[in-house]
Amino acid sequence: MIIKNAEPFYFPGNSTGCLLIHGFTGAPKQMRPLGDILADKGYSVLGIRLSGHGTKMADLKRSHWQDWSASVLDGWHLLQSSTDKIILMGLSMGGVLALYHASFLPVQGVISLSTPYQIGPDPKLVILPFLTGIIPYLPKGKSDWHDRDAAKGHIAYEKYPTRAIIQLTLLLQEMRASLPKVTAPALLIHAKGDLGVAPENMLRIYQALGTAEGNKEMVWLENSGHVVTRDLEKKTVFKKVIKFVQRIQGSAL
Repeated sequence: MIIKNAEPFYFPGNSTGCLLIHGFTGAPKQMRPLGDILADKGYSVLGIRLSGHGTKMADLKRSHWQDWSASVLDGWHLLQSSTDKIILMGLSMGGVLALYHASFLPVQGVISLSTPYQIGPDPKLVILPFLTGIIPYLPKGKSDWHDRDAAKGHIAYEKYPTRAIIQLTLLLQEMRASLPKVTAPALLIHAKGDLGVAPENMLRIYQALGTAEGNKEMVWLENSGHVVTRDLEKKTVFKKVIKFVQRIQGSAL
């Protein structure tokens, strides 16, 4: 059963489609404010729910990175049937999935928000496969929300399933290998105060992208935490995203 307010969302609109992908242990609600703004501008918007998310932690524990990829591909096919252009947008692991799929899907743009290049280096990651039976879940770190009211309505699992972390590391390997193949216009946004994903991850992604220098951009946020789509500077995020989408929409097919 899907957790209340963790449902996917779809807003039909014009021929430019925006595929929104939430983060690890999160839910579509993370991306809903951005989806609402894009829909108000007339774009076709689909906010997917990744496999194993928005239900119960045991479901995520059983998930593989290929299941998350399949969720993105399902969403892409749904949008592709009714749009001429598609832009992938993802938060955290959603950004990893957006960048990975932008390396082989015919998309016109990709946006990554608070996205990791890698996890660590952390010695615990090396021994995780040996600990899954002993330590099935790992605690989350300190909250980095700047908007406390938004934090109260956040939907995410309380812990990290150890098996799912292993799958995330495998997905990151796939993404890193695929970054040079990404040539679509790219927008990267990251908060300097992100405690979940260190800010230098954005620099590493930017440097590895195959996108031409004039077609990729980095944006730094000064007063936000990890979930930039719902924190204090969300309006800045929305403006940057809208400007990017408008540029893509205005380009030739």
